[in-house]
Amino acid sequence: MSQVKSVVGRGIPLMGNDIDTDRIIPARFLRCVTFDGLGAQVFADDRTQLNGQHPFDQPQYQGAEILVVNRNFGCGSSREHAPQAIAKWGIKALVGESFAEIFFGNCVAMGIPCVTANPTDLQQLQDWLAANPQTAIELNLETLQVNFGDANIPVTMGGGARNMFLSGTWDACGQLVAQAEQIRQTASKLPYVAWSRASSV
Repeated sequence: MSQVKSVVGRGIPLMGNDIDTDRIIPARFLRCVTFDGLGAQVFADDRTQLNGQHPFDQPQYQGAEILVVNRNFGCGSSREHAPQAIAKWGIKALVGESFAEIFFGNCVAMGIPCVTANPTDLQQLQDWLAANPQTAIELNLETLQVNFGDANIPVTMGGGARNMFLSGTWDACGQLVAQAEQIRQTASKLPYVAWSRASSV
């Protein structure tokens, strides 16, 4: 399993509360068979409206890996395409005031930590990123801090999700694959599994 103890990379500030999943990836892009190519369409309508001035279009933020947002990010429909689109663009972690529960869960399942901070600290971090877009920052899940320049802010994450990242158990599918032999052995001892096979013949 892949542990996630810290994420280091340049940050990108995205201002605004209640940015929903339809804004993150508009519904017309949900018809894809795979998630490939969604990164190019992330925030498609917002980016069109801002005509090159959206942070995801601005040259100083290209290649950023830590997205810093505000309150209730990822609200709206539960589409998994939203965190997938953000990840395909290149984001590996999010820092925000709060996240919609299903969006947060989808991110955890993909190995993308989402941590929360208070509004004053977030404003400080977003202002710093705007002034220092080429300087890397660090989200440290062990110390629960975001380190930037000579400063840091405290962040929080639920104990269950944090332990999953630190121990590398966030990947449920990966855990199943890794334990395939033990699963087969257990299944072979279950009488109802044997009955099910016999009845299907």
